[in-house]
Amino acid sequence: MTCTKEQIRLLVKYRQKGSLETAAAKAGMSLRTARRYLKAGGVRQVVNRSWRTRLDPFSEVWGEVKSLLEKDDGLEAKTLMEWLMGKYPDRFSLGQIRTLRRRVKEWRVLEGPEKKEVFFRQNIQPGKQSQSDYTWCNSLNITIDEKPFPHLLYHFMLPYSRWEFVYVCFSESFETLISGYQRAVTVLKAVAPEHRTDNLAAAVPIGGKDAFQRRWQEFLAHYGVSPSKNNPYCSNENGSVEKSHDLFKRALDQRLRLRGSRNFGSIDEYEAYLKEMTQERNRSRRERCAEELRLLQPLPADEWHEPREYIVTVSAWSTIVISGAIYSLPSRFIGQRLKVKTYPDQVRIYYGKYVIQEMPRLIAGGRAINYRHLIFHLLRKPGAFRNYQFREELFPRVIFRQAYDVLRQSNDLLADKEYLKILNQAAIGNENEVALALQIVLDEKKVPSEELVKQLCQANKAKTVSVDVFIPQLNVYDSLLNFG
Repeated sequence: MTCTKEQIRLLVKYRQKGSLETAAAKAGMSLRTARRYLKAGGVRQVVNRSWRTRLDPFSEVWGEVKSLLEKDDGLEAKTLMEWLMGKYPDRFSLGQIRTLRRRVKEWRVLEGPEKKEVFFRQNIQPGKQSQSDYTWCNSLNITIDEKPFPHLLYHFMLPYSRWEFVYVCFSESFETLISGYQRAVTVLKAVAPEHRTDNLAAAVPIGGKDAFQRRWQEFLAHYGVSPSKNNPYCSNENGSVEKSHDLFKRALDQRLRLRGSRNFGSIDEYEAYLKEMTQERNRSRRERCAEELRLLQPLPADEWHEPREYIVTVSAWSTIVISGAIYSLPSRFIGQRLKVKTYPDQVRIYYGKYVIQEMPRLIAGGRAINYRHLIFHLLRKPGAFRNYQFREELFPRVIFRQAYDVLRQSNDLLADKEYLKILNQAAIGNENEVALALQIVLDEKKVPSEELVKQLCQANKAKTVSVDVFIPQLNVYDSLLNFG
């Protein structure tokens, strides 16, 4: 009988206090076994068997199986078992497959081909390289204003010191790649002479070997940095940042659990949370980072600017489409050809040499519809609002949508027209004041109206404290000229 370490421990313990019979009973073993363990000094005895406990059912056919494996070592035990059952129908059954698996495994280990890849652990040198990659964060279930927030993190790090930086983005594009790199090195205030990515299309042409995208090479050349990449399907060659993905997301998950909520009021609030977390993680790397910074190159004096240019025509809907995102413009530009310059985070629109509009850049499918561009025309055609393609974009805040829902419940026929009047009040006046007035109206369980909103806005203005600024008479200082 073979006993566990816990049984032997109990045997030794109770034998010191009482009889052998009592100790054996409490340890759950026979007297003969107890004597044997005590004689051996309370050490668990492990016997390595060199004999089989039953006959090997495959001994007579193993030569055939082995020849099949030598021809193709990718054959699995199940395939071989089916072959044997077909050739020897009354001799083998599926119940013997575990034994065959064991025999096949032993053959692969002892006689099989040297096919497993060997990884060579590297000594990471400081100041030689930086790495970056993207990682999806959907599994963290982050929400913005209680709505799901699918996104990626651009993750930059220095392999030696483990210094890291993250940047919220929504695609693995060239724009997010250069924007993430710029932000990271700006915070770091230095660059490594080499930067490694995987084979993402923004940096490496699809199907290209030992080649990089021209724009990526020109971008890194501005910083005096050489691009590098890992071989296709060999993520271990970019292993420092790959492993850091898991560590960072695990740490973020733990912080969110302590926080008690995965919801953030805005993307800015979420980014500030990530920034604070990253700074805390980098504090423990301060010494190695300082060692590495002494070896890194300084940033160039000028920033990198290479906007992409487009020529677009403003549609009859007073909108333009840029890289799959829709933006609205004032109606006076309908039919005009405009020049658009896109930057990683910004879109700039020109009429001739004049900049007519600047706005944050959106990902493909995004919509930037400014109600101030359309409200005048909707007031003339209120019937178009109910089924307007971009109607949801004409609720600048949640309170406006709540007010519209109350209007529809009160009088569905007049709801659109009355809401557009309220929205027009926000366009010609102050959106904050109108939002505050709507909040007061809804809190009081009233039906919002243009007139009621106007009255509340005027009342709030009347409550504004008047501040009188005392303007001193400067001639009183003339006496100081004669002082002393």
